[in-house]
Amino acid sequence: MKKILTHRLMLPIAALVALIVINTIARPSFVSVTVKGDQLYGPLIDILRNSAPLMLVSLGMMIVISTRGIDLSVGAIMAVSGAVALTIIDGSPTPNDLGTVLGAIGIAVLIGMLLGAWNGFLVAVVGVQPIIATLVLMLAGRGVALLITGGFITTINSAPYKFMAQGYVIGLPFAFFVSVAAVALVALIERRTALGVLTEAVGINPEASRLAGVRSRGIIWGAYAASGVLAGFAGILYSSNTMAADSNAAGLYIELYAILAVVLGGTSLMGGKFTVAGTVIGVFTIETLRSTILFLGVPSAVAPLFLAVAVVIVVLIQSPRLRSLVTRTAQGARPNTSEVAR
Repeated sequence: MKKILTHRLMLPIAALVALIVINTIARPSFVSVTVKGDQLYGPLIDILRNSAPLMLVSLGMMIVISTRGIDLSVGAIMAVSGAVALTIIDGSPTPNDLGTVLGAIGIAVLIGMLLGAWNGFLVAVVGVQPIIATLVLMLAGRGVALLITGGFITTINSAPYKFMAQGYVIGLPFAFFVSVAAVALVALIERRTALGVLTEAVGINPEASRLAGVRSRGIIWGAYAASGVLAGFAGILYSSNTMAADSNAAGLYIELYAILAVVLGGTSLMGGKFTVAGTVIGVFTIETLRSTILFLGVPSAVAPLFLAVAVVIVVLIQSPRLRSLVTRTAQGARPNTSEVAR
């Protein structure tokens, strides 16, 4: 029981369960699932579908944070990716052709990878601080997306592209299966190969890992490139859900949500140890919290305030200084065993 209570996933699981219980008490229909035709509908199904873009971005953010980095440009990469894909499909004479859609998605994700690799180049090769390197693209990326779309919101009518976020497979949203595939792929690469151990080694002590023969520069570079790929695909899912490329709204605040999901899941902002399962739980917790805020009627402009407060609380909980203070307080309150024996 002690191992279960002290497990690092205990806090995120407890937070997720508490949110589900609170929502179920407030509105019993929260856990209800209806079947229409061969498709499932309900608040829980909506959470599975809506969490897909955040899941992809959070997985990339988790890898970057584990190397002692941060990626503030994921929202901008989403905007660029969606703008590229929709611009290609909009300019094609065959927008409903599967080959055209797959080609547009491939190019958009490739550009996302190149943007992520650019961040990695600035951090790993040039030596720019991660928050500054990614802040540059965060500010410039949306401008690039606006240039691609000509400053307008590009809309399309393409059934194959719409299927990415709004389609169903065996009763569940296709976007959910995309996120499951991404989780499985990241878990396979990071937990079943030496890459995960090397990534943690770089995050724990970059200098020591370099002296041990680990190519930390390449690992950091690859982490940002992977984040760019996942953010690019998240941009595809977001634009597919709205069938429009809105450079200003796409991925707005998603870097905040991703950081919160990763840290809430147990990954330390100091780098090193990370948990894929914790990140998944963190994402579902954030999406459930956003659903709760929407149900309570909180204006969308105020909603980020609640998430910002949650970020501060989680960061304080993970603070080594706060933990040591709590430990010293608990030890001070514990009775002296020798005095009790007397």
